[in-house]
Amino acid sequence: MLSRERLAAGTNPHKEPQFTTSGRTEAVASFIQQRIWLHDQLYSHSSDLSVYNILVPLIIKQGSLSIERIRSVLLTLIEQHSVLRTAVRFNPQSNQIEQYIQAATDEIYSFQHSRNINTSEQLDQLLTKESTGKIFDFEKGKVLRCHIVQRQDDNNTESLLYENDIIALRFHHITFDNSSLMPFIKAFKQIDLTNEQQSIFSVSQYIDFAIHEQMLLADTNIDSKMNKVRRYWSNLMDGYDWNRIQHFVPDENKTDQVRSGRAYSIVLSFDESIVDAMISFASSNNLTMFSLSFACYFVFLYKLINMDDDNLCVRSVLANRPKQEMKDITGMFVNLVPYRMKMEANNSFEYLIRKIPELSSNVLEHSCLPYQQIINSQDQQNHQVLPSTLFQYESLVSSVTAKNNIESSTIEGNYVLAVYFDRD
Repeated sequence: MLSRERLAAGTNPHKEPQFTTSGRTEAVASFIQQRIWLHDQLYSHSSDLSVYNILVPLIIKQGSLSIERIRSVLLTLIEQHSVLRTAVRFNPQSNQIEQYIQAATDEIYSFQHSRNINTSEQLDQLLTKESTGKIFDFEKGKVLRCHIVQRQDDNNTESLLYENDIIALRFHHITFDNSSLMPFIKAFKQIDLTNEQQSIFSVSQYIDFAIHEQMLLADTNIDSKMNKVRRYWSNLMDGYDWNRIQHFVPDENKTDQVRSGRAYSIVLSFDESIVDAMISFASSNNLTMFSLSFACYFVFLYKLINMDDDNLCVRSVLANRPKQEMKDITGMFVNLVPYRMKMEANNSFEYLIRKIPELSSNVLEHSCLPYQQIINSQDQQNHQVLPSTLFQYESLVSSVTAKNNIESSTIEGNYVLAVYFDRD
C-alpha cells in the first residue's frame, strides 16, 4: 500500500539532490574538467600551441584606470571565484582526477606589462600569441593571466591606462567558458565600484556544481533524473554505427596513427543577402536561426558524402547551466551532445526543418548527462570512436549585443570598458 506522502506526490515521488553551497575545497573534478585534463595529457607534448585558451581583451574606451587597481580587483575576483585558483590533477591514491582550491596570492596568476605597442600589427601579433600560446599550469591552479598593454610611448610613468589601452585577460578553458564572460565582467565592475569583498563561500562555487553532478549521477532510483536521461540517449543512439567517422576522415581505420593534437576548423560565413533570406525564411516558418542553420548543415554533410549514408550524427555544444544558481558562476559547464538525424531523400527540406526543432528541444532537455557517459552507454568504452564533426552556430548580432552590454556601463564615472573585438 502506498503511503500518504507517496500518494500526495503522485506516481513519481522521487526528488533529485538539491544544488547547495558546500564550502568544500577538494572534490572530484567535473566531467568536463576530466575530459580537458585527459586531452591535455594526450596532446600537451605534441605542439607549442594551446587550443584551450579563452582570450578576453578589454579596451579602455574613455577615462583612465590604475594598473595597481586592476591587480587589486583581479586578486579579489580570484578570492571570490575559487575556480580561478583551482588545481586539477590526478590523485593516484583515489585513482581519480580531482580539483583542489588553492590560496589566493599574487603568484596564483600570471601578469605581464607591455608598453609602446603603437601599431595595429604589433597589437595583433601580441593578441594572437596570447590566444594560442602555452603558459598555464592548471595542475597548480594557475589558470588566469593578465597582460596589460599600453599603447602610448614609454615616457608614461604614471602607471595608468588611458583610451585605447588594453587589458588582455586569458583563461584556461578548464576554468572558464563563454557563459562566464558576462558574470565575470559584472563582478569586475561591482568590486571596483563598491570595494567590497564577499566571503569566499557566501555564494555557490564551481566546485559545488561538480559535487552536484556526482550526486545526480550516483542516484540509482529508476525514476531519477539521470536514469531518465540515460534512457533517452540509449534510445536515440541505439544501433548507430560509430565507425561512420570513416566517411568524413579518410584512412581513419589505420592502426599506425600518431596523435598530433591538431584539428581542422571550417567557418562558413554568409553574406548579407543570404543572411537576410535566412532570417526571412526562419521568421515565416517559426524557426530559430540555430535550427535553420543546423538543418542546412545536415543537408551539406548529406551531399558531401554523396548521399551514401542517410544516418548522420553531429556533435554540438550546449551551455549546460539548467539551474538559476549556475548562471552567475564562473566555470566550465559546457557539454558536448550528439544530434542523430535520419535523412530521407524523398522528403522536402520543409519536412526536415520540422524535425530539427523537436530534436533540438529533446536534446536540450536531456543535455545534463556528461558526454563521456553518453558514449559509454553505447558500449564505446573500448575504442572510443567519436563522431567527427562538431557544429557551432554563432551570430554576429549576439557578439555586437554582448559588446554593447559591456560598453554601456561606466564605473565610478572614471572610465568605460569594452570588449576589444576588431583586430583589423
